[in-house]
Amino acid sequence: MCDRPLVAASDRAAERVLEQEHLLTTLLAERDGLLAVLDRVLALKGTARLLRDAAGADAGFVADLDGPERAVIRWLAGNRTDSLQDLVVPKGQGIGGRVLALCRPVRVSDYVSSPSITHQFDGHVSREALSAMLAVPVLDDRPGSSTIVAVAYAALRGPGEFGDDAVSAVQRVAVDAARALRLADRAETSRTTAVAAERARMQASLHDSVGAMLFSIGAQVRDLRSALPDNPMLRTRLGRLECDVSAASRALREALLALSESSPERALPIELAEHCRSFSARTGVPARLVQLGVVDPLDAERTNLLVGAVREGLLNVEKHAGASTVVVSIGPVDGGVQVAVADDGGPPGEDAVECTDGAGLGVRMLAERAARLGGRVSLVHDEDGGTTLRMLLLGPARVESR
Repeated sequence: MCDRPLVAASDRAAERVLEQEHLLTTLLAERDGLLAVLDRVLALKGTARLLRDAAGADAGFVADLDGPERAVIRWLAGNRTDSLQDLVVPKGQGIGGRVLALCRPVRVSDYVSSPSITHQFDGHVSREALSAMLAVPVLDDRPGSSTIVAVAYAALRGPGEFGDDAVSAVQRVAVDAARALRLADRAETSRTTAVAAERARMQASLHDSVGAMLFSIGAQVRDLRSALPDNPMLRTRLGRLECDVSAASRALREALLALSESSPERALPIELAEHCRSFSARTGVPARLVQLGVVDPLDAERTNLLVGAVREGLLNVEKHAGASTVVVSIGPVDGGVQVAVADDGGPPGEDAVECTDGAGLGVRMLAERAARLGGRVSLVHDEDGGTTLRMLLLGPARVESR
């Protein structure tokens, strides 16, 4: 009598465990499905399998666009070899290239003998023993768009051909694939935005805490040095300490720059304006950017070098200029781009301590790198006590023509 309730409770517990396991399995399956939609690679891998199944084919594969004039076959289902993997298909060549050119479905009953396509890829297709083949464009799913974002294929081994029903089925898969790619791109944008927001938060936190602390220590050391004119030994030691603080500040700026997630495609004036704002917040010295003309986008190497020149110029001002204002300028000059950092302070005093820790680019290193790109660097101490660092870089076309 006493055992029955225990047995019933045990049965109910077992039932709950099974229900929980079923629920977990369902949730995991839904998660996997969602990930397949929100991840571009998973979406296209799944599309290759769907193409094969929808058309009743032996193989399905997807070519992703690699520029406006060619596609690359990257995702396959039902393949026997790697002959088609990463195959580049230029516009107009083969069945996929014909789809790129015509922006409509193309089908052949026997690939290697078809008179309607070119035959650069007959060897690849023969190694897979494929015969009939169908390819359709995957179009951007935005309303009114006719842009091809991928090419979807289905293929048979042995005799056969693709009828209108197969074409319609593959086109439906292509529509779903376009929607999945669009969602994946949006998800990637959201992930990128979230990462950028977290980087910005960390950057602001480091700047407001560690950056402010280092600036305060440096200012106190400088004040102490100036208050002890009759103790050369102590002044030298304080100078070395000031140099160490400056090195720590540079290391922090390197970390902040990495967190800023700058990219070569970013507009150079925007990048320089951010450095001006950071310099002003860090030192209390006003710094403003003046754009002297429209600057065309540059490649990564030139962009990074011009940004490095401005960073070095602002660093020199922070170290020893005693400036009350700084002007950073950028503009087109002599077929290239010039940046300049000008301050109204003075050159280093006689008691300035040379920092040799190797941090930063340094004016000499900047000049060497600029020379390799057909540019030049100058550091001029003005008669009124100010200093100007300039860098001029020519564009790639101008350098090649010299």
